[in-house]
Amino acid sequence: MRAGHYENNPDTVRCMIRHSRETIEELIARGVRFEREANGELAYTREGAHSRPRIVFHADCTGKEISSHLLRAVQKLPNVILRPHTTMVDLLFDETKTQCLGAIVRDNKTKELTAVHAGNTVLATGGVGGLFPHSTNFRILTGDGVGVALEHGIAVDHPEYVQFHPTTLYTQRRGRSFLISESVRGEGAQLINAAGERFVDELLPRDVVTAAIRREMRREGSRFVRLDLRTVAGGAQTLAHHFPGIVERCREEGYDVYSEPIPVVPAQHYFMGGIRVDKYSKTTMDDLYAVGETACNGVHGKNRLASNSLLESLVFAKRAASDMAENFGKHERLAANVRLSDYKGCDRDYKKIVLKEIERMKKEHEQHNNDDERR
Repeated sequence: MRAGHYENNPDTVRCMIRHSRETIEELIARGVRFEREANGELAYTREGAHSRPRIVFHADCTGKEISSHLLRAVQKLPNVILRPHTTMVDLLFDETKTQCLGAIVRDNKTKELTAVHAGNTVLATGGVGGLFPHSTNFRILTGDGVGVALEHGIAVDHPEYVQFHPTTLYTQRRGRSFLISESVRGEGAQLINAAGERFVDELLPRDVVTAAIRREMRREGSRFVRLDLRTVAGGAQTLAHHFPGIVERCREEGYDVYSEPIPVVPAQHYFMGGIRVDKYSKTTMDDLYAVGETACNGVHGKNRLASNSLLESLVFAKRAASDMAENFGKHERLAANVRLSDYKGCDRDYKKIVLKEIERMKKEHEQHNNDDERR
């Protein structure tokens, strides 16, 4: 709640916490290999703004470990069809636009359009990193779910709440920024300036650390600050065991973390805003759900606490699935009048729609803050 500046929804925060342990146990049952202590108990790490170690993890690629096991589980299901290289063009609605009936999708190879009719539709289109020049996200994540919601009057909350990660590896290469996990700072890595001096408490919330780094960069006139991993508790052994991916990537970029600090810079990392949903991930339109980073259920408030995104996505996606299963068939199914020819050559610029709304809300937010200060 402190990290989110008390703009969090207490009900959804409690819901996530209440379901955290069962979620971890389900993942373990699916084969996810969380780190263990020598006695077999789950190992925990600490990240920014945490008062103690509370995060289960797998090396320095927990998200990949979870998603790869869940994907393999889905691929074994006989009632699931996966369609890679497919783009959502638009959603399908009834004539009154009060009920979602599916989506229009396009095969990226053949350009063929298909109307996918669905009893329930879930938007899980990720964040908005592709809208920013520096981001830890893949470039294809441009907020299309939020864009389609804005276009059709589906409620969206706080699109201006965009989190920057304080420490990504500075490089002049284009593409996705490489994230230096907050766990590194949780284990003792220190942020230093060109003179080798610490200038911030590394375990403050991300927005505070990001602001401190930017101030130091402005003061120095530099393009980055430095992160010294040599101060990590346990030294080289911890780095090799706990952060092998980070060690290797730094080596590829020409940095030896065992003997020198590495250059780091803030980059867009996470989207706290999104399509408004309730505790069951339902949007303001019937039969339409949103989960993950494209949704805003209020868990994160104004600034996400480190590591909660994976847990939030898992807990509320499962709640969406349970709600769909329980209520399937209860709503009258209306007819969708679809003419695929209307969508040929149609490339809605959702990117522009989302950027425009982010800028509009930022200005509105700044104006509100200025009015408060004047009062």
